[in-house]
Amino acid sequence: MADRATIGRTIAESTPAFPPVPRPPAGAPNVVLVVLDDLGFAQLGCFGSDLATPTIDRLATEGLRYQRFHVTSLCSPTRACLLTGRNHHAVGMGFLTDVPTGFPGYDGRIPASAAALPRILRDAGYSTFAVGKWHLTPRWEQSAAGPFTRWPLGLGFERYYGFLAGDTNQWAPELARDNGFVDAPRSPADGYHLTADLVDQAIRLVQDQQQATPVKPFFLYFATGATHAPHHAPREHIDRYRGRFDRGWDAWRAEVFDRQLAVGVVPPGTTLTPRPSWVDAWDDLSSDERRLFARLMECFAGFLSHTDEQLGRLFGFLEQLGVLDDTLVLLCSDNGTSAEGGPYGSLNEHRFTHDRLDDPADTLARIDDLGGPRAYNHYPWGWAWAGNTPLRLWKRYTWLGGVRTPLLARWPGRIADPGAVRTQFCHAVDVLPTVLEAAGLDAPSVVDGVSQQPIDGASLRGTFSDAAAPSPRNTQYFEMIGSRALYHDGWKVTTDHVGNQLSVERDRMEGSRDFDADRWELFHLDEDFSEAHDRSDERPELVRALAERWWSEAGRNQVLPLEDSLLMRVTAFVPPPYGRRDRAVLRPGGGPVSEDALPSLLGGFRLEARLNVPDGGAEGVLCAVGDWNNGWACYLLDGRPVVAFSLLGAPSRVAATEPLSPGARVLTVEYERTRPAGGTVRVAVDGAVVAEGQLPDNLPFRWQIGGAGMLVGRDRGLPVSEDYEPPFPCTATLESLVLEGGAPRPVETADVAAALRHE
Repeated sequence: MADRATIGRTIAESTPAFPPVPRPPAGAPNVVLVVLDDLGFAQLGCFGSDLATPTIDRLATEGLRYQRFHVTSLCSPTRACLLTGRNHHAVGMGFLTDVPTGFPGYDGRIPASAAALPRILRDAGYSTFAVGKWHLTPRWEQSAAGPFTRWPLGLGFERYYGFLAGDTNQWAPELARDNGFVDAPRSPADGYHLTADLVDQAIRLVQDQQQATPVKPFFLYFATGATHAPHHAPREHIDRYRGRFDRGWDAWRAEVFDRQLAVGVVPPGTTLTPRPSWVDAWDDLSSDERRLFARLMECFAGFLSHTDEQLGRLFGFLEQLGVLDDTLVLLCSDNGTSAEGGPYGSLNEHRFTHDRLDDPADTLARIDDLGGPRAYNHYPWGWAWAGNTPLRLWKRYTWLGGVRTPLLARWPGRIADPGAVRTQFCHAVDVLPTVLEAAGLDAPSVVDGVSQQPIDGASLRGTFSDAAAPSPRNTQYFEMIGSRALYHDGWKVTTDHVGNQLSVERDRMEGSRDFDADRWELFHLDEDFSEAHDRSDERPELVRALAERWWSEAGRNQVLPLEDSLLMRVTAFVPPPYGRRDRAVLRPGGGPVSEDALPSLLGGFRLEARLNVPDGGAEGVLCAVGDWNNGWACYLLDGRPVVAFSLLGAPSRVAATEPLSPGARVLTVEYERTRPAGGTVRVAVDGAVVAEGQLPDNLPFRWQIGGAGMLVGRDRGLPVSEDYEPPFPCTATLESLVLEGGAPRPVETADVAAALRHE
């Protein structure tokens, strides 16, 4: 066929030409990449746990387990590594994408010079789908107006369904489809749960693709909200574990370690690292604390087992479709276990990330709510410590407990010894080159005219058939929030840096607070699997050499400047691209308006609603953001104006005593912030104050936990107050709603800092 058509007077006198259709090499597999969240090294059954994960265990039996797979110790950075094959700082993802700063390693923007795996596969003829957690879109781009360059479709996926944020409510998530926000298809009362919905959507996407173009392979990126808090699961899944953890984290960890040795995911001679001094011994807890902490772990276990059950539906569908054995399945976690429940666990995990501790007595009083829609719960850090057995520490640190997680690979006919354990040192950056080699594809050197930066990863494909294949790398740096480490030729140096992220950890944990005072500890990982024996005093010259190599890697990968404080990062925030609004005019009928597209409310605010009340009165939501876990709403209840706040689950409410009379009305709500905390809330109708009250605390830096923004004229998901049930649409004619921030521009940064410190 000619490259170009020749045109005559008629078709009989002409020669057609057709555009080439990209096709991957013959035998290129389907690819399913499952990314679990905050799952530790020891929490899967096939890695020694007694938690029920039969679907994942089957992957291990029919595939491989990698015992020395490493990540970045935080979610956005690891996901950037997985999808680009580059180190996280090298693609601007040195920290969370929600906190972009004006430094190249931390701007939260994957560059065009690092084309992502879905783009490469799509250009080669794959169908590409992403389902679930994304968390790779910079803060100012997570609105209904985009830009969509770094939403999933912008990075190469053809379809997307899931949530953009770092976490979301599993019972009432904030969802996006492709390039827009959508409501959840059902409510918790109707049995809705996010993980089941994600599997439903993944099945539909694959089914539609296979029915239309079965000759094309597909890439499915399936990233659950599990097992990140909130630990939400159907009650029957949680209750299956009742009493299972009453023996406590010390005993559970010892039993897991014995199983790890028995199944071979931990080598003989490994030392079980001791419990840190700041983690309470189980036997030292009160009986009420033990009862509460065991129940919080039951919620986590139920959440994980429910997730495994849903994965069983997904893989069962692929098997029924006849494509599972033609599919390369990879499953990993983005970081080690999360200690963000603090020492006592939490009814609302964002209290700890806002530097507050829960009172166990208060949580115990709500024990029956745990795991359900009325809670946003997280287990205590004793269970996080146990979940990383036999390793040290957890998420956000570069000790192995933060950066070593399970990796499983299943590809029938391509794995020499199914069920085996692989010992090669490998990293999240190795996933992209592994998939490309399995598909018979080379990484492009130029995409859309942009030269591509070097890929840092190397393929694991050789380890599928050869247990003695070399590790894909002999050097890998680590850095997260000032915690630093380097692996080189079997040795690892790790700093004792604790930093200033959360005062609870800072005050309790042992380690350096100053970069210059950091102590580098040395471990021979080839002999010391768990990072248990510090050899720095024996080999000071090696410590110096490896520390210097870390600085070299840091320079090469855009790691500098170092920072261990969220407050300092705020001072270097990338500013909103169109400036910060002081005033927003909103109307009903649209979707959610991102909080970042609204005026800052930290120093106070004024809300003005112009509405026309019909004869007989009106009711319904005027505006709402968040829910009863954290949020605020203004609404009419039996015609009476009400403004309700839920400050990390602590309710406050100001309500008028009389309903609005019919006709045109101007309703205003003013919050006048006072220092050090809280302030006065006034509700007025046509200029006359009709209700007044006090907020006991500051407004949070961001209201919505894992949410999409403010809704006008209705609510969705879970309510802010028990007064109403969403959608509770406004039955008055709401002509406009004007929101004005009350903080003068010069104090805005100080207000942000104060809100984060809760001064």
